[in-house]
Amino acid sequence: MTTMALPSLLRRLILAAVLLLAPLVSAQAAETVTSPDGRIVVTVDTNGENRPFYRIEVAGKPLMTESRLGFLMADQDKLERRLKIVSAARASHDSTWEQPWGERRFVRDHHNALTVRFEEDSARKRKFGVVFRVFNDGIGFRYLFDDASMAPEPDAAVRIADELTEFNFASDGKAWWIPAGEWNRYEYLYENTAVSGVGTALTPLTFRFEDGTHVALHEAALVDFAGMFVKRVRGTHFRATLAPSGSSAARAVRDTPFVTPWRTIRISPDAAGLAMSDIDLNLNEPNKLGDVSWFKPHKYVGVWWGMHLGKESWESGPKHGATTANVKKYIDFAARHGFEGVLVEGWNVGWDGDWFFNGELFSFTQAYPDYDFEELARYAAKKGVPIVGHHETSGDIGNYEAQLEAALDLMAARGVKTIKTGYVTDAHNLRFRHADGSESREHQESQITQRHHLRVVTEAAKRKIAINPHEPVKDTGLRRTYPNWVSREGARGMEFNAWGAPPNGPSHVPTLVFTRMLSGPMDYTPGVLSLEGSGQPLQMTQARALAEYVLIYSPIQMAADLPEHYEQHRAAFQFIKDVPADWEDSRVLEAAVGEYVVIARKDRNSADWYLGGGTDETGRTTSVKLDFLDPGKTYTAQIYRDGPNAHYVGPTKFDIAIEQRKVRKGDVLDLPMAPGGGFAVRLVAGN
Repeated sequence: MTTMALPSLLRRLILAAVLLLAPLVSAQAAETVTSPDGRIVVTVDTNGENRPFYRIEVAGKPLMTESRLGFLMADQDKLERRLKIVSAARASHDSTWEQPWGERRFVRDHHNALTVRFEEDSARKRKFGVVFRVFNDGIGFRYLFDDASMAPEPDAAVRIADELTEFNFASDGKAWWIPAGEWNRYEYLYENTAVSGVGTALTPLTFRFEDGTHVALHEAALVDFAGMFVKRVRGTHFRATLAPSGSSAARAVRDTPFVTPWRTIRISPDAAGLAMSDIDLNLNEPNKLGDVSWFKPHKYVGVWWGMHLGKESWESGPKHGATTANVKKYIDFAARHGFEGVLVEGWNVGWDGDWFFNGELFSFTQAYPDYDFEELARYAAKKGVPIVGHHETSGDIGNYEAQLEAALDLMAARGVKTIKTGYVTDAHNLRFRHADGSESREHQESQITQRHHLRVVTEAAKRKIAINPHEPVKDTGLRRTYPNWVSREGARGMEFNAWGAPPNGPSHVPTLVFTRMLSGPMDYTPGVLSLEGSGQPLQMTQARALAEYVLIYSPIQMAADLPEHYEQHRAAFQFIKDVPADWEDSRVLEAAVGEYVVIARKDRNSADWYLGGGTDETGRTTSVKLDFLDPGKTYTAQIYRDGPNAHYVGPTKFDIAIEQRKVRKGDVLDLPMAPGGGFAVRLVAGN
């Protein structure tokens, strides 16, 4: 070999070494993070086109294949190509925190975290980060826009046209979903289709895959950003898309630095695990309000169901429900039976005419002449039953914001501790007034609407008032940060049983528990023991009507029926009087999404436990093993169950068996559920 050949040979050896090591270099670029128990593995990398992505494996099997990350920008290049990982940092966390109220008193936050930093190979070298938190029951991740390079020019806002985050599932299965972007907001019956049959859906969006794995997509800590829909692109591949803005091509506009909401993926081997996950709460910031002991979970009655039955009216006139005399009757009834609030709808000027579109006519300080608010506040205080306030905006958030502080001041002066707000209009028709005097029509989940709801909540907190919005923005766990945001509607509630076409069927609640209820408390307004709407029967048995107080969680629970109907059904009414609205612990014992569910909850203020069960059109018997009871104690089981002839269709829906027996830890209760039926059990602790 001559010396002349050495450089050529050396070059060949170097080239061979580069080719040999190339896979190793690529592998080192990928970053991984696992759940504390090691079952869930998240990998973050860039592909051959330098597009960032993540993928998920569960117990060694792919759950999500390569799912891209990125955004479309309104005034600069999209943020999705020419990217490389420049750094990664890891952390672990394990703590327990206490809720002031909730499904359970103590919540564990146990996760491993990975923060990956990306840099763009461009003249601007835009930089951003993505942080993943991986729990034993799922994942949360969000984008970090914390570098000035993300602004198109110094001191300019970042204008996001849409989101490109993907959720690409590795297999098909079943999905439970409602459409996004349609006029009736969240108030649709759930579709049950193949995963590959979903359209554009609202979250929480729930799946069950072929191997039995259950997954729910949602978001947490939605603050000053547009709400996320989930759009199926093809097959089992999905992409995030943001709620539109009525005032800008950009769906989200923020100054740097900022973070996006968390995209959450709950993962469980069964349905029960989805409902027991606290991921969304853990991804929110701790309480910002300080001492909130001024809010007490409670049950309330109200001037409400009579309007849906057509016996009373919101508007003024001969059937006006919100009169001084009528409200006093409700206050007397509430005081007699231990309820802690009386909701009054239709009290204020604005309800006359087509109020669905005339939101600008509402006054939030002027009452109708036959409603003496000052006298009723005095009477309510004397009886120990506060008025539950009501502000229907008819979707005119501009009109409401113009009166907000005066309206809240009036409620505070009248001793109101909770306000139900309302936004009844089409989902794309919320009227907003900008600082320059211009107007826009906003989507229910737009960035502007998110800001509005948070403003109402924080202004109410200054006056020690809790807020319960109907036709709301979605719940994303912000009740942890703002504990006066106590409940909301955000799904088909009891009112659809009065006049809905069709009404809520027997499978509705066993579906809600694993879809809408994953986001947080719902003011479903249960308790219609008369089982009759406005000319149509409710699709449930009377025992099932009781069960809903356990199945559907809210720290404020309405007894929605008319007082005279409760007088007609006193035996069943006793359970509504007894059941609490605040819990020490909650456990889903048995469930199949959309079919049936059994839940046990422990009272926060006693040693008593409560059981609730509900089924779809199929009757079934469940055997509940009482392993959750305290050892060494004897309990009296007060059982409200379907009778032998009960059925949700026909007069036998009132067939209810009420009985008692002594039980201890480890005993088994065999509890039948008729078609469309259920059961409610109070377990009273003894010695």
